[in-house]
Amino acid sequence: MKTVESIQPLDPRALCARIQAGEAFAESVKTALNARGQAQEALFEIAREARLSGFPDRRAEVRSVIEISNICKQRCNYCNIGCEDTQKYVIPSDDLVEIAAFLHHERGRRVLLLQSGENKDRRFVANVIRACAQIKDRLPDIQLIGCIGNLSRDQYRAMREAGVDRYLLKIEASNPVLYEAAKPHDTWSERRQCLDDLLELGFMVGSGIIVGLPGQTEDDLVGDLRFLSELDLDMVSASVFIPGHGTVYEHEPRGDVETTLNFMALLRILNPNALMPTTSSLEKLKADGQYLGLMAGANTLTVHDGTPQAFQHLFPIYDDTRYRPNDDHLRAIAERAGLVVPA
Repeated sequence: MKTVESIQPLDPRALCARIQAGEAFAESVKTALNARGQAQEALFEIAREARLSGFPDRRAEVRSVIEISNICKQRCNYCNIGCEDTQKYVIPSDDLVEIAAFLHHERGRRVLLLQSGENKDRRFVANVIRACAQIKDRLPDIQLIGCIGNLSRDQYRAMREAGVDRYLLKIEASNPVLYEAAKPHDTWSERRQCLDDLLELGFMVGSGIIVGLPGQTEDDLVGDLRFLSELDLDMVSASVFIPGHGTVYEHEPRGDVETTLNFMALLRILNPNALMPTTSSLEKLKADGQYLGLMAGANTLTVHDGTPQAFQHLFPIYDDTRYRPNDDHLRAIAERAGLVVPA
């Protein structure tokens, strides 16, 4: 087997060709993950070319997120949404419909992400489904993305029948051991089954991973890239690990932004037709991080303008200084990156 050292002299295009062909895949991916300087710039250029092949109109998707509840049945080691001392909230279904109408009419949004803590409570899910059906009835041109964690197949089916177009369920780690270490109240097999259910029920499905989780190795990232790319997903993502305040991982080192950007570039190269966000975690750790995410092949912008201001501090993800990019910032970086944003 070729070693990483034997692959290093290859130029980035030859390296990416090997990855696409599956030749010396693990060693090639590891080399690409460590690209810096001119090699990294070349990797990003190849990723942008792949994006252009899948999205020749250069159009970036803009979605508004509504964080509908911070009640979470998980207690993940990296996330503080499930902290017991946090004040809990749920946006009523009627309010969700009105927020969606405002975003549609006043902000021109056509894609809404309904996100909450992981919660399969029957009453909660039924309320979300009711709101989704009302939104689709009132605003038929809206694309709805659900993101409320592991649900039963029947609950997913009901969401699909209510008009939910897409579902986002991050695998976080394709290595079951690493996944269950980070999410000790969940099982990897259940998560995987949920992804299968979503795909079989006809959703446009998205998944992604966290780069820099404690205990993660380069071999894990190789497996993550292979896992995400073999599922033929409609949406793929990678976010950089930020230790959540008050979590088990609070004192662990942050993930590496450059490695995350390189992973995103490889995701794009292997998934030219998938939507991929440039996440706020990049901006949190590096100035111009979200712009660099676009330069590495991302083409989705998430605007945090759907959650009522009174609740925003109650949905922190990692800490109460979470970066929430606004519309003007995202439009500016998209223009710099040569992408077209809907008016």
